Amino acid sequence: MGATGLTIDDAKAQVSATVDAMASELVAVSHEIHAQPELGYSEVFASGRLASALVDGGLEVEHPAFGIATAFAARAGAAGPEVVVCCEYDALPGIGHGCAHNVIAAMGLGAGLALARVVEGCRGRLLVLGTPAEELNGGGKIRLLERGAFAEAAVAMMAHPEAGDVERVPYLANDLLEVTFHGAAAHASSSPWKGVNALDALVLGYTGIAALRQHIRSDEKLHGIITDGGQAENIVPERAAGRFRVRAANARRLEALKPRALACFEGAATQTGARLEARWLGGYADLRSNRTLARAYRANGEALGRRFVEPALVPASVAGSTDMGNVSKVVPSIHPAIGAFPLGTPGHSVELATQAVLPAADRAVLDGAKALAMTAVDVWLRPAVLEDIRSEFETVASTDRPAR
Repeated sequence: MGATGLTIDDAKAQVSATVDAMASELVAVSHEIHAQPELGYSEVFASGRLASALVDGGLEVEHPAFGIATAFAARAGAAGPEVVVCCEYDALPGIGHGCAHNVIAAMGLGAGLALARVVEGCRGRLLVLGTPAEELNGGGKIRLLERGAFAEAAVAMMAHPEAGDVERVPYLANDLLEVTFHGAAAHASSSPWKGVNALDALVLGYTGIAALRQHIRSDEKLHGIITDGGQAENIVPERAAGRFRVRAANARRLEALKPRALACFEGAATQTGARLEARWLGGYADLRSNRTLARAYRANGEALGRRFVEPALVPASVAGSTDMGNVSKVVPSIHPAIGAFPLGTPGHSVELATQAVLPAADRAVLDGAKALAMTAVDVWLRPAVLEDIRSEFETVASTDRPAR
């Protein structure tokens, strides 16, 4: 029992009731953000809408925050362990909210508003953190980490809409390779022998990547796009460029795969005589889910009637990546999946964007807000749980070696 008389059951009942009372507002926020998709670091409407709602809910809000125009930090509570609830709200080019960040934003808002009502009674501190630019290697959380946003965090949490509920998901490490080939222009019909075809070099490298795919592990990924294929069809392209994502289960495997990917383009340069300019732009760490914290989240989700898939049944071959992985290396973190779409709905698709405002996604907004808030209550009012969270994090951090 807390100093003000709040029990765990009382606090959880209160946060659930608060989410229910504001259900229509939370769903409306999700739909509004969905209707105005914004790319990373340009989420003016989304960050402003969330920050305004948090101000109205009585939290102290900084917006912008940490030197990032579309980040915000909303705080409540004077003392105790700090729980960070992350909101994502950026969209995808040409697709909109094909990753359902509108759902993540609204559930984080709901959790924050509900927790603000009980934070003093639970003797804790709350930070609702607006984290822009998760997509397209934006790395908003990485910038926030570097600028001290998580410096006082006891735990960090968010949930991601998927086709089912899983408390631990094997998100992959990744890096982004940018390649540019420099050749020599010439008339493509009358004097092609005087040119050096940069596009040929890029296509050869692309083909090499395609061939390499069949010789890597199922939890390793290679994919990319051509961003510059030349200026005109009757000119031998003197410049061609592309970006290619490399993913693997952990940092060690990623570092082993990167030279193999780069070699595809180095070989293409040798074959064509084009000059290769390549650089690694950086990426995201694999996610280290805190099992103790994840178990608490699952128990709360099950109390809401959700049925969870065992994590061992989710292969890394279907996983993506997230900058929450970088947070998880510094702060005990969870990034569970919450069921919001029919099984088989492809991520990053127009189909998923359509599903992101249907009733199942709206239910995920409300259940996700409740489950996250109830898990925060566990952190604040169950000292043994927080001690186990910290102990596990320190043990794993000290012995964290990539699996073979």
